[in-house]
Amino acid sequence: MRGALAALSGLIAGLAALCVAELVSAAVRPEAGPVTAVGGAVIDRTPAPVKDFAVRNFGNDDKLVLQLGILALLALFAMAVGVASLRYRKVGSAAVLVFGAIGALAAVERPDGRVSDALPSIVGGLVACGVLYLLAGRLASRPSPDGDPGTDGTSTRTAETDDTRGTEDTRDTDDTEGSAGSNPGAFDRRGFVIAATAAAAASAGAGLLGRRLNASGAAEAAASRRTIVLPAPSSPAPPIPAGTDLKLRGLSSFTTSNKDFYRVDTALVVPRVDADSWRLRIHGKGVPRPLTLSFRDLLRRQLIERDITLTCVSNEVGGPYVGNARWIGVPLADLLREAGVEPPSKGGPADQLVSRSVDGMTIGTPVEAVMDGRDAMLAVGMNGEPLPFNHGFPVRMVVPGLYGYVSACKWLEDLELTTFADYDAYWVKRSWSREAPIKTQSRIDTPRPFASPKAGKVPVAGVAWAQHRGIERVEVRVDGGDWNPATLAAQDSEDTWRQWMWEWPATSGSHTLEVRATDRNGDTQTDKRVGTVPDGATGWHSVVVAVD
Repeated sequence: MRGALAALSGLIAGLAALCVAELVSAAVRPEAGPVTAVGGAVIDRTPAPVKDFAVRNFGNDDKLVLQLGILALLALFAMAVGVASLRYRKVGSAAVLVFGAIGALAAVERPDGRVSDALPSIVGGLVACGVLYLLAGRLASRPSPDGDPGTDGTSTRTAETDDTRGTEDTRDTDDTEGSAGSNPGAFDRRGFVIAATAAAAASAGAGLLGRRLNASGAAEAAASRRTIVLPAPSSPAPPIPAGTDLKLRGLSSFTTSNKDFYRVDTALVVPRVDADSWRLRIHGKGVPRPLTLSFRDLLRRQLIERDITLTCVSNEVGGPYVGNARWIGVPLADLLREAGVEPPSKGGPADQLVSRSVDGMTIGTPVEAVMDGRDAMLAVGMNGEPLPFNHGFPVRMVVPGLYGYVSACKWLEDLELTTFADYDAYWVKRSWSREAPIKTQSRIDTPRPFASPKAGKVPVAGVAWAQHRGIERVEVRVDGGDWNPATLAAQDSEDTWRQWMWEWPATSGSHTLEVRATDRNGDTQTDKRVGTVPDGATGWHSVVVAVD
């Protein structure tokens, strides 16, 4: 019984640590909370293949799985410390401080870490230490009436004697009232229940208050987003050609909605940036005229609007981490030229543009690529509205033809010109390539794997992409036979994916369908299967179906 209650004490102490830390983080910043800080540290130190596995298997839920895992480990640790505090009250209670120390260290060592970020974990750890010490005291055995020492090693009160009667004076006991009586293992049950309930209630109240205060900051950012009216672009996107979207059942839409657009990043807490206070700094090597710009400054500039397909380097062959949207933003090359930047091909000293996010993420992009005439931009809008918070509000980078990890910095706040020799960005330090043009890829959307279509004419359809080159041809084959040319949908631009369809005269039985694409440079997808690390997957996508 006491062991179970001791484990419960540890859990309550852990709850107190988290809830108090949540409250303190409202005075610092939400990202300083211990679960977020520790989770971020885990992400930073996770090997690329493991991280890729998580993205592949858990998708957008990878961060939730990580947070649940951290909470589960914390619960086990808290219960173990709680049980230990029964025998070693002071040492067990002090052990809770380890949790606070780990959270504090993780917070300050994050890429965007500040000394103040350690405060929530430290205060939470101290409060948890006090809570556990209090509850462990309520669980300590009371003195036994015969003078034997209690389990906490303190001397006990001896029974009084009556010399006149020569008999021992005894007292009635009532365990339900929390007194020890003649039971040497008894403890203050009532006191424990009151203390545990009060600690749990106070902790929950602190946590709810902290959550509400943090939410108020997010509400201000949301309010700033609601007031934004995107200006009409000076260079609007041309109308999407007729026939670009084949509108087949099971086939991805040509334009991906904001809610369906993939999200792959390291942010456990999505930054909520107030557009009114946001600033962007452009500086570094070969920048004679550094710039500092507000969000309103960007909106007053000449804006462009383009349909551009983005792809994550973690996308396996046939994977879902690719999407097409209509972006509106400021041409990045124009800003760099205004700052006096020249590309390496024209004698500029910097060959890398390092973009920094408000959460400390760094992404390195070739200067030559963003200034070679492609529609690289600082995007402020997505599919006709201000950027959603999940996708980088208020400003993110978009560079056609490059995987996101070397181009698509979200929640942007800083652009620094440097060289690849002088600086390795976040992902480069973790075994990914410095430069990563998107590889030609294709995917079968319908029929789905293990589908059971009827024999006869079956539409096989999907999408293919080779941003900044365009798709020239798509071919499909069945069971390793001859390649059959697919019908291509109309092309919007070389920076967008392209739908395709092949009408298959299906026969009964199990069949394997494969697809490959050829870009406008004449390069055809290789059949060699390679994983995503270090610069993107290769191979032909295939599905197995059973035709009735």
